[in-house]
Amino acid sequence: MAKLKINGKTVEVDVDAETPLLWVLREQLRLTGTKYACGIGACGACTVHIDGQAVRSCLMPVSAVGPDQAVVTIEGLSPDHSHPLQQAWEQLDVPQCGYCQPGMIMSAAALLSQKPNPSDADIDANVTNICRCGTYNRVRRGIHLAAEINKRGRAHE
Repeated sequence: MAKLKINGKTVEVDVDAETPLLWVLREQLRLTGTKYACGIGACGACTVHIDGQAVRSCLMPVSAVGPDQAVVTIEGLSPDHSHPLQQAWEQLDVPQCGYCQPGMIMSAAALLSQKPNPSDADIDANVTNICRCGTYNRVRRGIHLAAEINKRGRAHE
């Protein structure tokens, strides 16, 4: 039995300790926004946050996640889609097929929390997710737009 804090809610799941967090999210909790693609942590489609850090959930055994650690999936990033990255993605029509985009957004969100105004080099170094459609230029523009939306939001506070 594993006790987890997912998107602000504590849940218990009956799984083997070595089950990847990805499968717990998708199969036990039906949070299917986190995607399976490569299964070896290379592509980033399975990216979630654990205590604010971007983590490839296909490599993370559920036993490595403590009950007090906050796991956030794309569903928990902003349930009403008001997160600046979600706004930017929609405004710029960033995705093509969209399969990798939840992981891209989660990686970008972790970056923006550390570097509110990232350079292209920061983006390239921190958002290493793979997009088969090649939307990297739109992803980069989306991250810059989200940083601008964040900045405007802070100016109104």
